Amino acid sequence: MLEWKPDLPTGHIIIILASVLLELFNNFDKRKHQKLIKMTLAVDLLNPSAEYERKQHKLKRLVQSPNSYFMDVKCPGCFAITTVFSHAQSVVLCGSCASVLCQPTGGKARLTEGCSFRRKN
Repeated sequence: MLEWKPDLPTGHIIIILASVLLELFNNFDKRKHQKLIKMTLAVDLLNPSAEYERKQHKLKRLVQSPNSYFMDVKCPGCFAITTVFSHAQSVVLCGSCASVLCQPTGGKARLTEGCSFRRKN
């Protein structure tokens, strides 16, 4: 069996091989060898539905907007109109007859039965 005896020491051969491999790696163009895959999203991010926008957090909507609003509440007894904040944190009484219009909960205020309301712009 023939034995190969190089003229250079083993350390020099390893250094030469490493430099050749490094040169090959640097010249390798990754863009030419990658397959281009186009994947489409199931959701249109620029034109979301109104239902999807309503479910989003107030800061993560396409255009940020608060969840709260003001509303005109009509008293069922005297038909006086009172402006109430949707997330009121205290009991709101009618100015004329002092009946309870809404009660606070953890989030939105709960309207009393018989009260009608309309959202203000």
